[in-house]
Amino acid sequence: MTLAAEPLETPSPFTDIYQYAWDATSLGWLKDCPRKYQYAMLEGWRAKKQAVALKFGLHYHRSLELYDRHIVAGMSKQNALREVVRTALVETQGWESDDTARNRVNLIRSIIWYIDEFYTDPLKTVILENGRPAVELSFKMNLEYKAPNGQPYMLTGHLDRIVEFGNGTYVTDRKTTGSTVGSYYFERFDLDNQMSLYTMAANVVFHTPVKGVILDAAQIAVGFTRFARGMTYRTPAQTNEWLSELPYWLKQAEHFAETGEYPMREPACMLCQYKGVCSKDPSVRQRFLESDFVREPWNPLKVR
Repeated sequence: MTLAAEPLETPSPFTDIYQYAWDATSLGWLKDCPRKYQYAMLEGWRAKKQAVALKFGLHYHRSLELYDRHIVAGMSKQNALREVVRTALVETQGWESDDTARNRVNLIRSIIWYIDEFYTDPLKTVILENGRPAVELSFKMNLEYKAPNGQPYMLTGHLDRIVEFGNGTYVTDRKTTGSTVGSYYFERFDLDNQMSLYTMAANVVFHTPVKGVILDAAQIAVGFTRFARGMTYRTPAQTNEWLSELPYWLKQAEHFAETGEYPMREPACMLCQYKGVCSKDPSVRQRFLESDFVREPWNPLKVR
């Protein structure tokens, strides 16, 4: 198991025809539907609105992670807030968004309101064995499985933070959504691919046994940002089960790569962003992709 070191240039997650570096996002696409994996991972198509949401989420995460670092370093909460807002304004200068909810003004507002919401947050950042605060943790975890060309597979990802809370230790993850953030929203993470990977990474890569993930969700709307906190738990047996099933999915990816065929899985179509494309005649699908989507390749090896 190895920790990630930031490369000078991000390498490709593919070797020959095989994807060898997997994160929760790309693995989730594969598990959902082979055709979705083809469009999202192999070809990099993003719905225009999704591309804006992704940019909003990345700026939001980066700002709050910077706040966490300032607090661990001993900066006062007010000074940390001012520094985070200043940095966010600089980094988003010139960003224009036609999304009435996910735009620069609402980003800054959401950052300020999140910090105000959790100003007296009881979560305490863990200090790792190497003396570093457990904030902004990118990881690479080599697996014993290999692609047909001999390249070892690896799992990659990024943890927002590892914290102590009550009598337990947890990974934290921040989410932005347009959905109402209630019990139904948090229940979807009880069988979530990303949460299982994050729990395992904390245990294995960072040598910090955790009980699960604490989720801070922000509902982003035109006139407000609403916050809610939920939790999802994983036992060691559950994370081991998730890992033991991984070779099946890697074999599926190998098969698709070797045949060049990525069939649709119709039961997954209902809420899929590519439903409007796949429902068209095969002869015109490329035209709909080019008119309704933008190309933004996803690379699991990119260090945030």
